Amino acid sequence: MDVNGPAASIETTEDVVEQWNELEFTWAGKPFKLRIPESDRLFDMKLALHDLTRVPSERQKIIGLVKGKLPPDETRIQILKLVPTYVSYEERNLLLLGHLKEKNSRTLPAKLESLPDVINDLDVDFTENMAASNRYQHDLRNIRKVQEATKNLQINIIHPLREGKKLLVLDIDYTILDTKPLTSGSLPPAECARPGLHEFLEAIYPFYDICIWSQTSWVWLETKLVELGMVGAQRNYQISFVLDKTCMFTVFTERDNKPWKHSVKALQIIWNHFPQFHAKNTIHVDDLSRNFALNPKEGLKISAFKDAHTPEALADRELVKLSRYMVHIANSDDFTTLSHKNWKNVVKRL
Repeated sequence: MDVNGPAASIETTEDVVEQWNELEFTWAGKPFKLRIPESDRLFDMKLALHDLTRVPSERQKIIGLVKGKLPPDETRIQILKLVPTYVSYEERNLLLLGHLKEKNSRTLPAKLESLPDVINDLDVDFTENMAASNRYQHDLRNIRKVQEATKNLQINIIHPLREGKKLLVLDIDYTILDTKPLTSGSLPPAECARPGLHEFLEAIYPFYDICIWSQTSWVWLETKLVELGMVGAQRNYQISFVLDKTCMFTVFTERDNKPWKHSVKALQIIWNHFPQFHAKNTIHVDDLSRNFALNPKEGLKISAFKDAHTPEALADRELVKLSRYMVHIANSDDFTTLSHKNWKNVVKRL
């Protein structure tokens, strides 16, 4: 079996050379040191400061980093006019002001707090601007973030991967599930599922191993899969592995010609762990195109599934159409030659 796939969208290599800054600062009378690469953003520095001090990003005030007001979060460290290293320690030492969250408040890791909520409808189609997508793919920061996520990820294989199968990376919230009535308890789990969910997975399973990747925490994700009967039930399909939002990271892109930050699902993280999968044999189905920012050609956008209790939702046939499309392309040797953007037109001609 050939496990050496084609050149990936984002290459992970130890040869990436970056300039790093060594910073010293004081918070609550205690000294701290911070090492940060120039390709990072001010956003990343604030997250790093949070990890060191637990002071939330929105409460941080950094004195001495730049002259005047701090620039926007998307500003690269490289273009900040940091205090030169030849000045005295007293002049170089930064001061961080800010209070911890109240003891009664719920505290989440900073990297998770930075991710937008899954119900955020703001979206962008990166297949419409491949030049911009290429910039994001080759951004040194994003390459390093993929490296870090790959190193930190430990995948629990639920069902063994099968030789010769392609890979489906499938979102859950508002792709195959109306999340709101499930989490609120207003509808039984079975009535929150998109019509034809299990039939869809059974139809494509002979050709694809299945990965569920959700922009939510592991606790909620596990609960959803069990309640939907996708895990732990007798089905004619198996879920191979599951990823949650800890595998995602924030990228800085543009929407309507304005700076925009959002989280992303970088398929290279999966490919690094399982080199039998690559751009030629992986398809990512999601209701949010922004999740395809680093892999736009591998993404297939499906309409969001909401209002599960309504007649319109009960008549939804998206998964029926999607199963026909995915079975149709299953014999393709190279998915990169396909345009998933027009998948519904392909189904009409079948």
